[in-house]
Amino acid sequence: MILNPTTGIDALAFAGPAGYVDMTELAQARGVDPAKYLLGLGQNSMAIAAPCEDTVTMAVAAGQQALQQFDIDPDDIGTLIVGTETGIDHSKPVAVYAHELLGLSQNCRTFETKHACYGAMAGLTASMDWIASGRARGRKAMVIASDIARYGLNTAGEPTQGAGAVAMVVAPEPRLLSIDPMHIGDYTRQVMDFWRPLYSKYAFADGHYSIQCYLDALSGAHNDALNGSSDALLDRLAASLYHVPFVKMAFKAHQRLLEIETGNSYSKEQADGWQQLQEHFGEKVAPWLKLNAEIGNIYTGSLFLSLIDLLRQAGTSLAGETISLFSYGSGCGATFCLGQIAAQAGDWSAQLDPATQLQQRRRLSIDEYEQLINASENADTEAQLNPADYGLDSGLFYTGTRDHIRHYEHF
Repeated sequence: MILNPTTGIDALAFAGPAGYVDMTELAQARGVDPAKYLLGLGQNSMAIAAPCEDTVTMAVAAGQQALQQFDIDPDDIGTLIVGTETGIDHSKPVAVYAHELLGLSQNCRTFETKHACYGAMAGLTASMDWIASGRARGRKAMVIASDIARYGLNTAGEPTQGAGAVAMVVAPEPRLLSIDPMHIGDYTRQVMDFWRPLYSKYAFADGHYSIQCYLDALSGAHNDALNGSSDALLDRLAASLYHVPFVKMAFKAHQRLLEIETGNSYSKEQADGWQQLQEHFGEKVAPWLKLNAEIGNIYTGSLFLSLIDLLRQAGTSLAGETISLFSYGSGCGATFCLGQIAAQAGDWSAQLDPATQLQQRRRLSIDEYEQLINASENADTEAQLNPADYGLDSGLFYTGTRDHIRHYEHF
C-alpha cells in the first residue's frame, strides 16, 4: 500500500486523574452483575476526576509530558489546538490557559475545537493543513484532547464515565505516525444522538440511536477515504483503531467495516462467520484497547489512547505498517484515515507509555467516589478548593473561582 507520509504525529502523551473506580466494585454497589460492565461494556475501571482536576489541568499535564519526553522546545510550537466537549467557559478557550501554563510563544496560533468527541481529530487534520500550506514556517503544532465524561450517580451512563487528556505534536517527518493526506475521509450529518444544552451540566443521549449514527458515520467516512473504491482494505492493515466511548463499541465498529468490505452479515447464529469476526477483531483491534479498558471514556482522546496503546506495545514490530483510525463525534462528524507507523516509532515506547502513571493512581472506594462526584457538582463556583482535601499533593490544580475568575496553582 502506497502512502504519502509527509506529516503526522511526532509525539504523544497521556495524563489523567489520580483516582479510579474498579468496575466490579461499582457493579456490586449498584446491584448489577459485574459481567454487564466487564464483558458487556468491556470496561475494567474508570478514571475519576476530583474537583481540583479539570480539562485545563489534564491538558497541561499531557502537553508538558509530550514536550519533555520527546525533547521538543516550547518555542517550536506555532499552533495549539485543544479539542474538548467539557470546556470550562462558554467564551474563553481551554487552549489559552494551556498556552500560558505550557510557556508557549505569544506568536502561537491558539484555539479550541468542539464537536463532541470529534474535536481532537478536527484539530489534527487542521494542523496538517496548516503545515502543508507553508504557514508553519518550520514550526510544529500541538493538539490536545482533554475531557471529563461524567453522567451522574446511579444513571444509565454511570459505567461509561472516565477522564483524561492526550497531547499530540504534529510535524513533518514524524517519529511516530504519518497520516496519508490522500486517504482522509469525512462525514457530517445533523442528528440528535447526544447533546448538552447550555443549561445542563449533564448530557442528554439516545444511546441506541447514537450507536447507529456512529456506524452510519463510519460507513460514510470509510467510503470517502477510499474515494468510493470497493477494494478491500482491512486484511491489508496491521491494525484498525476506533473512537472508544466504551470498549465494546470498537467491536461493533469493526463488525460494520468487515460487513461492508466482505458483503457478509455476521451474527452469533452463524457460527463460522461469527468466529471469523472474533478472530479478525482479536488480531486487528482488541490488543490496542487495554488502556481504554482501564481509563474509561475520555471523549475526544479515546481514539488516540488506543494509538498510544498500539505504539507502546508494537511500535517496533509494526514499523512501516499501515493502520486505520476512525474518529466520531455525536451530532455528528467523523473522519476515517490511514496512517503509517514510523520506522523509529518503537524507540519511543517508554516515553509514551503511561503504565507507571496508572500504577500510581489511587483506587477509590465507592463512598470516596460518590463524595468526589457530589463535590464536583459545585466546584465551578467554589471560591477556594484545597487539593489536599481530595488526596492530591503535587501538580497543577484548579483552586477555585474568585471574582468570576478561575485560578490554577502548582503544588
